[in-house]
Order: sequence, then C-alpha cells, then structure tokens
Amino acid sequence: MRPLAIVGPTASGKSGLGVRLAQRLGGEVVNADASQLYRGMDIGTAKLTEAEREGVPHHLLDVLEVTETAAVAAYQRAARACVEQLLAAGRVPILVGGSGLYVQSVLDDLEFPGTDPDLRAELEAELAEVGSAVLHDRLAERDPVAAAAILPSNGRRVVRALEVIRLTGQPFSATLPTPGPPRYDTVIIGLAPELPALDARIEQRTAGMFAGGLVEEVRKLEAAGLRDGLTASRALGYQQVLAAFDGEHDLATAAELTTRATRRFVRRQRSWFRRDKRTHWFDPADPGLDRAVLDVV
Repeated sequence: MRPLAIVGPTASGKSGLGVRLAQRLGGEVVNADASQLYRGMDIGTAKLTEAEREGVPHHLLDVLEVTETAAVAAYQRAARACVEQLLAAGRVPILVGGSGLYVQSVLDDLEFPGTDPDLRAELEAELAEVGSAVLHDRLAERDPVAAAAILPSNGRRVVRALEVIRLTGQPFSATLPTPGPPRYDTVIIGLAPELPALDARIEQRTAGMFAGGLVEEVRKLEAAGLRDGLTASRALGYQQVLAAFDGEHDLATAAELTTRATRRFVRRQRSWFRRDKRTHWFDPADPGLDRAVLDVV
C-alpha cells in the first residue's frame, strides 16, 4: 500500500479531490495546509466542514491555538506518525495541502536546523522594536538568495533565516532542504489549473469568504489572541482584516489586498511544486479528472 499526496496551488480543488479519492481507495486525509492546523481558522482557510468531508476522517486539522507558532519540524513528526499508523491499519494516507515544505517534510528524509530559544527571543524582540524591513535588509547583506525568496513583511521567516545563519554559520539558503531521498513510495498528484481560471477562482473564493463571515471570524479569533500568534496572524485574509481593524484600510480594500496576496502566493506555490519531477500533473477542469488520477494511482 502506497501513500498518496495531492498538491498544488490554493483554490485548485485539492480538498474535494482528496475526499473523493479517499472514498474510492479506502483512505483518510492528512492535512498539509499550515493554516488549517489552527482551531477557529475555518472560513479564511477554506477548511472543509464536517458535511463536506462526507464521513472521510481528516487528521491534523484544528490541532493548534492561534497563539501557538506552527513549526514544520513538529508537523513532520506528527504527520509521519499519522501516515505510519494509517498504513499499519490498512488505510491509504492521503496527504492534502498547498504548504510545500510541509508536504516535502513528510515525503522525504529531511532534517531541519535546530533552534535556540534565547537567540530566537533576541531576534523577535528586535523585530518588535525595529520592524521586519530592517531585519530583511540585514538578511539581504548576509544571504541575498534567501532575502529574495522571503517577503520583507514576513517577519517570522526573516527571524528564522537570521537565526539559522547565526546557529550554523551558513547562509539560510544553503540549509534549505531539497527533494529526496524519498521516505515513502508516494504517488504525488498535482493540480495545475490554467492561470486565468485560477485567478478567477481566487477572486470568487475571496469574495465568498468575506461574504460568508470572515470578518466575524477574525474578530472572534482576535479576542482569543490572534494578534499574539506569529504565524496565524500572518495568514492570508486574516492579516488584511486585522489591518482593516487598525484603520489602515477599509474592508473592501482588505478583500482586494487578500486577492492580490493570494495570487502572488499561488505563483510561489506553482514554482515550488513544479520542482518535484515525481509529480503527475492534471488540470482540475478536466471532467475525467478522477478517473485519470485513479489510473495513475
């Protein structure tokens, strides 16, 4: 029995395909979307409802509070344990998500640089004092490759890169994992919509989220400490709504900015997943998608 992974950009239809394949193959879904690890982050992450899961068990959803920091090394341990338990039980693990490094951390034998709580606290204090742009400038001096790949506004990632540089004495980009060797004989299915169609789906999806209660969801999570969460508060949609609460723009602009940021993120996802030559690619608009994927599996 082989695990299955369904990857691709946001809004490409991965979640629905995962449910359908699980029903056909006797499988269970293992979440590989970093934002869906968080309890309460439902509308803005397009997390499937219980009804939409159609009785298919889903693992590693709602396992973190929004005040906690998502870490790929911790996810790797939990997801591998889940995959191996499912295999032992004769169930097909179906890893579903668009967080590229999270997927790769499960499928391949990767090791991640350690962390130093004191150094991390020092850098986070500096981030709070001077802002992410200043630290990003420092990163650009020490590791231009990493700086080019990390948005200046992503303070958490900038801090992590500087931490690794200090700990290892190497550029952060030199420590990034590359595919392989594979840990499991996984069949990797990639969904690759045409960009115009994907852009339209992103716009519709964002509009649906704002109409469907995203603002109220963010307000509720803010009361639960969302602003204190280094990763949860930066999630697409949540970051833009929090900025609207702060008076930086109105909610209509927050929706527009969410759409733009999601489109940029999607292009990075496409680039990441295209690197892995093991992936079998499909157009989700193909009416014979499920049959074609099952033929490969």
